[in-house]
Amino acid sequence: MFDGKTILITGGTGSFGQKFIGRILKDYNPKKLIVYSRDELKQFDMQQRFNATCMRYFLGDVRDKYRLKTAMSGVDFVVHAAALKQVPAAEYNPMECIKTNIMGAQNVIEACIESNVPKVIALSTDKAANPVNLYGATKLASDKLFVAANNIAGAGGTRFAVVRYGNVVGSRGSVVPFFRDLLAKGDTCLPVTHEEMTRFWITLEQGVEFVIKNFQRMQGGEIFVPKIPSVQIIDLVESMSGKREYKTIGIRPGEKIHEIMVPQEVAHHSYEFDDHFVIAPAILFFDKNVSYSSNKLGEQGRKVDEKFEYHSGTNPHFLSVDELKQLNDLTL
Repeated sequence: MFDGKTILITGGTGSFGQKFIGRILKDYNPKKLIVYSRDELKQFDMQQRFNATCMRYFLGDVRDKYRLKTAMSGVDFVVHAAALKQVPAAEYNPMECIKTNIMGAQNVIEACIESNVPKVIALSTDKAANPVNLYGATKLASDKLFVAANNIAGAGGTRFAVVRYGNVVGSRGSVVPFFRDLLAKGDTCLPVTHEEMTRFWITLEQGVEFVIKNFQRMQGGEIFVPKIPSVQIIDLVESMSGKREYKTIGIRPGEKIHEIMVPQEVAHHSYEFDDHFVIAPAILFFDKNVSYSSNKLGEQGRKVDEKFEYHSGTNPHFLSVDELKQLNDLTL
């Protein structure tokens, strides 16, 4: 699928971007693989690891539509991974988050349409479902923009889809490396915001594989949600420290006790497949004949119950302490 093609990833120096690029270089032979990001030092460091002849490094911000359009000339696939993601930082700096996550998303959309990019996938988050924090609200707005962009592009234009998943094991700024740093400093009692907290859990490899698969599945307008396990925060503490000893520090600004990826409010236009869910567009779409009960790979789904909700606290699959230990070892 990617052989001989040009792929661009915004925010390409991040955890996802580096894993995605490594996978593409390993399994495909792209014409060009473009990293688009604003941090010159991260790009310099990344060039030491990924220096294949197909690699291109573009300094630029998603807030700059002109620069985006320049970078997207001749591009076949775009993965939009650039975002401001820290929940507390977004609460205290709301307009900066809005500029990147909403206005930047619209810039990506317009640059893709004007550059005739065939397929685009935007990365989302479980925090975009029934959001209670600004970060989640900006990602919900971004999701809506990417879904509606298919109508702007028209029946023969750029196709846009969204991939939504939960916490990524070991990604920068996430809880596993945070706990690991505390333990390395000699802390014996890890901080927990709420002892009943649960989260959806996915590895970087799984996230990358899901995005690649959905470039093959997508028709345009879908929000793809993987079936992934949940974790209890107390089990995570035990898996890392060897004991269920913790100190409760209280929920941070904008934080939830549980997360949702498919809210009940959208169940009436959602479908369940073997390993994922699809939230179909709620709006009248560019092509009335598109059926989201199947996809471009011929996989068949079924409508979920109208009271269905994909919730981290009621998820049928929770990781055990031993399973968490194995996953934590993979991120070392």
